[in-house]
Amino acid sequence: MPQQRVQKIMAQADIASRRKCEEIIRQGRVRVNGSVIELGAKADPQTDVILVDGQRIANAFKPVVIVVNKPKGVLSTTKAESGDERPTIRELVEVSGHLFTIGRLDADSEGLMVLTNDGELANKISHPRYEHTKTYKVTVKNKLSKETADTWERGVWLDDSRSAACSLTILQRNKRSTILRVVMVEGRKRQIRRIAASLGHPVIRLVRTHIGQLGLGTLRKGAWYQLDDNELDAMLTPAPELVQIRRKRRERKLKSQR
Repeated sequence: MPQQRVQKIMAQADIASRRKCEEIIRQGRVRVNGSVIELGAKADPQTDVILVDGQRIANAFKPVVIVVNKPKGVLSTTKAESGDERPTIRELVEVSGHLFTIGRLDADSEGLMVLTNDGELANKISHPRYEHTKTYKVTVKNKLSKETADTWERGVWLDDSRSAACSLTILQRNKRSTILRVVMVEGRKRQIRRIAASLGHPVIRLVRTHIGQLGLGTLRKGAWYQLDDNELDAMLTPAPELVQIRRKRRERKLKSQR
């Protein structure tokens, strides 16, 4: 396991918040392999002996990555706001300790979510700069035309900026509805629902089917399991549509420069 900043290791081991752990280090209360450390020092939690006030925390941090099939009506947050009695995604997972959510879904949406105690992993998968793909099966009202699909793929204006290019495939359509496969590298709040509504095709149902190349498979709603190394690799591997998304982004950039 690569070395990490000691304050991060301490926070992951539930010693205290990251900021409080930094203060504990400044107070000279932390030793690594027998030596008092200064803020910024790094260690390997699997091999180095880390003592806080004389108590060893080495090997306390074990990465946990859990996939959940979120049902409709369940909140993606780990804790509901005051007065909100809806269940949370965290209540579905019977694992102790602090867990970050990766790729939140609004309460009305369903599908693949990931919880982990690894903050760096959560950031890597969630932040748009890493171009990590998320795939959705989306049912919208009315028959969506090829021209409208092209507009959606190129990006539409939301608030004060244009949405990122995406990949959109029409799977099935009739006069009443259209079923789409949407692959994105961006995840603004309620983005798919807002884009679809702005184009005259409100969302009927939205299910996230994949993060990277990790799919839901046969996981029933509300169920969860911990990923093994192969499944984690699949999650970290972008969908093939990323090539198409990058091409559309380049085309849009060139067009804007003319």
